[in-house]
Amino acid sequence: MAAREMYELSGSGFEKSCDFIKSLPPDLFAELCQKSIEHLQCQNTGVDQTHLCQRFQAAGVDTNVDEVKNVINAVNYLFSTAAKHKLSTDALLNTVASHYKLPKQTLQVIRHVWNEEGNRLSEIECSRNLFPAAQWKIGMAISSDSCKSLNHPYVTVELKVAEPSGQVQNKVFEMTIAEFQNFSKQFKEMSAALENV
Repeated sequence: MAAREMYELSGSGFEKSCDFIKSLPPDLFAELCQKSIEHLQCQNTGVDQTHLCQRFQAAGVDTNVDEVKNVINAVNYLFSTAAKHKLSTDALLNTVASHYKLPKQTLQVIRHVWNEEGNRLSEIECSRNLFPAAQWKIGMAISSDSCKSLNHPYVTVELKVAEPSGQVQNKVFEMTIAEFQNFSKQFKEMSAALENV
């Protein structure tokens, strides 16, 4: 990593988390890394910090949920920064090994995870930059001018769309839950198609 990326990594709390990472058995660190990768690949909504804390405690690691949360954030940041900069496995390991004194088994876990998932995660990171930013929320229509009791759920979607001129505009629209599910499915299909390009 260049100096700028190292600055990004050191600002992530990774240094503070290294002592905790050193205390983890390799199999538990591998589980943490896999959960982090799944989260970054949008395969789950987040890493269950309470569950991981219980797993670590059962293995004899003295910790609490806040400490586990910080380590999850640090590992997420490590992999997302490496993906953002499209680092090779060797570049990632050289950076981590030269700046943080992690055990050999921990470095082997990082090597294995990045060999298996690094390219895919880098592609996903790249495709995130290609898609317009999207936000959504679920609401409930209670009533309208013509109807006293609607009680209909709906989803509001806001997309940031880049016009050919380069200007970014917000597009807001509402849809039923079924329409949103179809919309989401189509976005996933487009994302999968882009991965094959």
